[in-house]
Amino acid sequence: MGALSITPLLRPVICRTCAKALRRRRRTYATVAATKPELYDVVCVGGGPAGLSLLTALRASPITSSLKLALVESQDLSKTSTWSLGPDQYSNRASSLTPSSKAFLERIGAWPHLDHSRMQAYHRMQVWDGVSGARISFDWEQSPKISHSTVAYMTENANLLRALSIRLSPLPPITIFDKTSVSSISPGPTPTPDIPAPDLSSWPHLTLSNSRTIAARLLIGADGLNSPVRSYAAIPSRGWDYNRHGVVATVKLAANFPPNAPRTAYQRFLPTGPVALLALPGPYATLVWSTLPSHATHLKSLSPPDFAAMINAAFRLSTVDIEYMHTIPSGQIDELEWRLRHTPSLVEGSQAPHSVVDVQPNSTASFPLRLRHADTYTTSRIALVGDAAHTIHPLAGQGLNMGLGDVEALVRNIEDSVRYGGDIGAGIALEGYGGERYAVNNRLLGVVDKLHKLYSVGSGPLVGLRSLGLEAVDKVGVVKEFFMRQASGS
Repeated sequence: MGALSITPLLRPVICRTCAKALRRRRRTYATVAATKPELYDVVCVGGGPAGLSLLTALRASPITSSLKLALVESQDLSKTSTWSLGPDQYSNRASSLTPSSKAFLERIGAWPHLDHSRMQAYHRMQVWDGVSGARISFDWEQSPKISHSTVAYMTENANLLRALSIRLSPLPPITIFDKTSVSSISPGPTPTPDIPAPDLSSWPHLTLSNSRTIAARLLIGADGLNSPVRSYAAIPSRGWDYNRHGVVATVKLAANFPPNAPRTAYQRFLPTGPVALLALPGPYATLVWSTLPSHATHLKSLSPPDFAAMINAAFRLSTVDIEYMHTIPSGQIDELEWRLRHTPSLVEGSQAPHSVVDVQPNSTASFPLRLRHADTYTTSRIALVGDAAHTIHPLAGQGLNMGLGDVEALVRNIEDSVRYGGDIGAGIALEGYGGERYAVNNRLLGVVDKLHKLYSVGSGPLVGLRSLGLEAVDKVGVVKEFFMRQASGS
């Protein structure tokens, strides 16, 4: 006999109101059982470098290795561990890893899994003012008070993601919801007094695009600039757009370099934004050119030879000449040759990077530049890392390193909670992470923002003052070494 058929037999001794209550109670139990969420200690939304390094670090630590972990990522992660390109092709999504980031990746066991043949250390930097020509040079190999000889290591983001994926594979498994997005996030239901169940009302409940529901003791947003996790936590993110776009491309230089040759990073500050060439293995380099949106559109429309000529002009010609070359639809090669012969240059040949001779097909792209900073990195059961917490101008090349620094600090915070039997998602347990990283990142965001504004001025007394300051720093060893330590994350 079915459960509901019992009720008519009870009518002689149970009133109609009580019988209806029995029906409601049975339906309530059935509903709870059908929607019971899957419970996890940590759910990370976002499987980029910050998210994957966080999960790798938690699994690699003997203190946190037994936590139940889940990852939600909209992309197909099955391709991450098998990513590969030919030796003469490089992704335009490349980043610098400072010695501090290298040390963190070594501690979690990911560094050996990087394809080091696709990485390039650089040891020197040449930075100069595009208007006045004032210059500062950094050489880590010739600085005895700096404990390492490398500024940073250039690598493709996909190379790092593959290394993290390979490192994760032999560790205790995590639940991966890839090709899956977050449909909604809400607080858990208020417990019903007469139903025995754990109180999950403070746990974030995620409804996924595959119709699964999961709940997290600690929900981590590694989900980028437009973070759904940050939106759910109602954490404001403040900042502004720069009205600049970053143009990136993989380029081939006129010179080939042996694997262990010292390499130099070049950056010239133009009033429209800095242009940088960062070394990749052999004759290759990655371009990061911050410029006006209209200029970015123009650069992307050029043929590879004309685009290469524009890059060479950006490191050699005056700002007036460069501005003119942005106005012509084609013929930049001939224009550059004529201007190099007939106009004065602020850069001597030995101080400029090797000429760009080609641009890798389909490697040119652009993206808008912004500054954003969340008001806080944590609330109860929520923590933000990487771009979900902060977005920085690329002129310092520190975006990825800031995210890895967040991850390292957060993992250390979680380890402390587990070690002492605390609740890893409690607001008070997360305060240490937020307090440590907010101050560090806020300082770097402020410095980079002020540098952008300082060098956006193309004329007037400020140009002379900033040039004197740059040349003074170049001559004062103690100050120069301070900037070198900051650039390499030490």
